[in-house]
Amino acid sequence: MRLWRAGILVLVAITAAGCTADPPPSPVASLLLFTKTAGYRHDSIADGIAALTVVAAGARLRVDATEDASVFTDEGLHGYAALVFLDTTGAVLDADQRAAMERYVHGGGGFVGIHAAADGDPAWPWYAALIGAGFRGHPPLQAGRLEVVDRAHPVTADLPGTWERTDEWYDFTTNPRDHVRVLVTVDESSYDGGQMGADHPLAWCQEFDGARAFYTAMGHTSESFQEPAFLAHLLGGLRWAAGLAAADCAAR
Repeated sequence: MRLWRAGILVLVAITAAGCTADPPPSPVASLLLFTKTAGYRHDSIADGIAALTVVAAGARLRVDATEDASVFTDEGLHGYAALVFLDTTGAVLDADQRAAMERYVHGGGGFVGIHAAADGDPAWPWYAALIGAGFRGHPPLQAGRLEVVDRAHPVTADLPGTWERTDEWYDFTTNPRDHVRVLVTVDESSYDGGQMGADHPLAWCQEFDGARAFYTAMGHTSESFQEPAFLAHLLGGLRWAAGLAAADCAAR
């Protein structure tokens, strides 16, 4: 939360009358925030871009937001510490662009997937493995209760042990627990329509093909991107994927 507030103060200082204050410190890493859609498009994407830009600035991370898939070349991805896929749906990259992304990850580039990033190209199994599990469906938007099961990761370090909020509670094609470190689960007894059973992971991390990969299923609504706890959750993922924070993501 402190970093989120710091990010707002940075932006206020930059836009102050005359911009007479000293410039903010240079960013320590850059992130590519990709929001192209080829399927359902979330109304909250613009709010997500704005919020992620602010919280990243507070942590000295620069965000370049784009829907232009032509950046997915070896040259275009060079220099980014992590790729962030926010609500990308469907086949958003062609074969050459997918190959460039795979080379980027193999080279150690980080990855963050948010919410509908799990609803990616079904003909690209590598991407499904990078996310950790594929999107299957969800019941109507409603309140639910989350359990933070691993407090040692920056993604969850600032969260309460039990976290109640409103979102779309995604079901997945498979339970990813065997090959990821599960960080947050959702209690299906706290809402209607869950299909995963007693063990329902909702956010996790893994070391995949040489890269740090974090995924969270949360973030459907615009209001999500005004929640300090959710923003702290995302910021932890950005910092870890960019290599600025350490954590154990071995499956267990």
